[in-house]
Amino acid sequence: MRTAGRRIDEVLDGYRPHDRAEAADVTRVRELAHGAEDPWLRAIPLHVTASALIVHPGSGRVLMRRHPRMGTWLQVGGHGDPGETEPLDVALREAREETGLGDLTPWRDAALVQVVIVPVPAGGGEPAHEHADLRYVLTTALPDAVRPERPDAPLRWMTPAEASEATSEENVREALRRVGKLLAATD
Repeated sequence: MRTAGRRIDEVLDGYRPHDRAEAADVTRVRELAHGAEDPWLRAIPLHVTASALIVHPGSGRVLMRRHPRMGTWLQVGGHGDPGETEPLDVALREAREETGLGDLTPWRDAALVQVVIVPVPAGGGEPAHEHADLRYVLTTALPDAVRPERPDAPLRWMTPAEASEATSEENVREALRRVGKLLAATD
């Protein structure tokens, strides 16, 4: 197994899927990590991405980004850059780039909050494909410092319930339910 695949395997080793569908996605991600020369490579039909739900624990809010291509509110994150193998580092880099927040830190134990394979429709010169998304929770103490990366990708702080209503993606709603439980446990 190559370095990138080995690191993904290590991240998944301590993760417990929440249901059968997620267990099946974890299995597919492991197969990808073992079988692909570079599981992060955008040119393959299923490739790894890393994303994050950013929370401000003091207010109990989560930061959502209006995704221009997908046309809905989503978490931040995306593709690894060449040579990146650490999923959490990819999630942190993408989150900083997309939000301008420089103080982002992983939630408590830096563990995954969700593993999900999501279909991505054709667009932007890319054919339809799938993202094997490894999702984390990041925190900020400076919610007012947020600055969108692009004007067509606005950011908005919402309660988990508001964010759940704003997104059209059921997999994101599930991630928000998990984040809501984390936030409730800190009260």
